[in-house]
Amino acid sequence: MNPRSPTLAELQLAVRRGLGGAADDAAAWIEPDGLAPGARLSIYRNTATSVLVNALRLAFPAVQRLVGAECFEGAARRFVDVSSPRSAWLEEYGAAFPTFLAQLSDLASIPYLADVAHLEWQVNVVLHAPAFPALDLTGLASLDDGALGALRLRPHPAARLVRCDFPADTIWRAVLEQDTPGMQVIRLDDGPVHLLVQRVTEGVDMIRLGNGEYRIATALFAGEPVRDALFHATHADGYALVAMLLARGCFADAVPASDDRPYHGGSSSCVT
Repeated sequence: MNPRSPTLAELQLAVRRGLGGAADDAAAWIEPDGLAPGARLSIYRNTATSVLVNALRLAFPAVQRLVGAECFEGAARRFVDVSSPRSAWLEEYGAAFPTFLAQLSDLASIPYLADVAHLEWQVNVVLHAPAFPALDLTGLASLDDGALGALRLRPHPAARLVRCDFPADTIWRAVLEQDTPGMQVIRLDDGPVHLLVQRVTEGVDMIRLGNGEYRIATALFAGEPVRDALFHATHADGYALVAMLLARGCFADAVPASDDRPYHGGSSSCVT
């Protein structure tokens, strides 16, 4: 036993390190009582790992089906070993998993796997995004073109932008629907795809955007004034895109371009 009793903060930190494999940190303050300190920590470590693996399984169902349950669990456990959660909210755990999968050489035979994982994570994000109201469009009706062009539109937390090299959207749908014939006709060279992923009443909706539309949408989501965002793709029908995004409730607020106050709801834009 350590001759000095630890503070609560010291004990919590030691146990956290112990769950990550540094058993000696916490073992010094654990009573054996018939079971070695390392063995006691191992019980908690296994439980914590199982909880995190299950959180990944819930967040990435299509990825699990693509690689199989056994392979997924192995990859998930390897990820847990090198990536500790930063929050007690398990829905936030797994943001780095797609990048981790892309670095695994034993999964290189599935070149589109990381794209599907990136897309699936954004689906998870929009499903758990705060329930902010969408921008009330009635306030925009009285603005002239100049005033509208000077607005910065702040994205709704439940709307995300995703770019994938492969047709991850069709693969994701086919895998979750277990549509084997659909999977067989997917062309992997049908990419890149530019997607708007959004939470809707029925669940999650995603639509493809043209390259020019995506460039404009990305600029809008990044907070550029409407008039400036439209110049990112002058050949695209930018006004129709802005109208569509507004009608779909993709924005939570609109402020003059001169207003640089932070948006406390958080940005929802994500370009992967």
